[in-house]
Amino acid sequence: MFDILKAKLRENPKKIVFTEGHDARILEAAAQLKKDGLYLTPILIGNVDTVKAKAAECGFDIEGLEIIDPATYPEMEKMVETMVELRKGKMSPEDCRANLLKGNYFGTMLVKMGYADSLLGGATYSTADTVRPALQLVKTRKGAHLVSSCFIMAREGKDGKQELLAMGDCAINIDYQDTVDKDGNVTFTAAEKLAEVAIETAKTAKVFGIDPKVAVLSFSTKGSGKGGTVALSQAATAKAKELAPELAIDGEMQFDAAVSPTVGQLKFPGSKVAGYANTFIFPNIEAGNIGYKIAQRLGGFAAYGPILQGLNAPINDLSRGCNADEVYKMAIITAALA
Repeated sequence: MFDILKAKLRENPKKIVFTEGHDARILEAAAQLKKDGLYLTPILIGNVDTVKAKAAECGFDIEGLEIIDPATYPEMEKMVETMVELRKGKMSPEDCRANLLKGNYFGTMLVKMGYADSLLGGATYSTADTVRPALQLVKTRKGAHLVSSCFIMAREGKDGKQELLAMGDCAINIDYQDTVDKDGNVTFTAAEKLAEVAIETAKTAKVFGIDPKVAVLSFSTKGSGKGGTVALSQAATAKAKELAPELAIDGEMQFDAAVSPTVGQLKFPGSKVAGYANTFIFPNIEAGNIGYKIAQRLGGFAAYGPILQGLNAPINDLSRGCNADEVYKMAIITAALA
């Protein structure tokens, strides 16, 4: 998987912002990217002396990499003006300046202003502190109504080939409810939201070389059960088929019907997805989070993500418990999405 992504980056090199340039894990990953040959150029945010001292202390070679300190950035006033415009009166110039002294906001503005192609944060910031600036400044791309996430799951198959799966949304959207305006009108239904997650997850899967066969999951298969999220999964599947008729997607279905050809064709006869699914859409975050972690811990899959979907630029979040190898791999994934 990573050989494919690296090849893409060598053909079209990118810059990536690390919002926590002082962190040893970030520095180790940046040093490895430098050693690889800079098909992906790191930009480290932080006090220059502090970042260099930490790298020297840990023995990481970051010589020649760009380090930007928000406190001394010469274009700060221009950045403040741009952020004030983006926030449309929701933040004063003083509020914007104060936020831009923080690595998460400053790094996001570097992406927004075109200085960098992508961003990776969260080694010390919370998920909310990474996603919030992205929503406020980079915003969702045209046609996208929400930010979602997916995990790419990878393990070595019995035939020696890598087995890849996509799972969404396991990290961002807790559940799916209708969006209602101030007059009580439904402007975006829960089913439309879940359908969008399914379509976006399929798009992400393609980046990693997966030919998506999308199963919208439930505890019911083709109407065998009632209640819970069954109706949501049914309606989302119908909406996704309407919005992306070229996509191989079916639902609602149970997990065994999604992955076992025998069970799938028994419970969902004639489906091109049942029994052969490789992209799984969960009806809420509880099912998604539990599901991907079962695959990770009991199924032997490595989990890469959460990969954020629906934004105007690739911005991804790290676990605060991540290690340097995870940072390195997530940097490659993030930049390859640019």
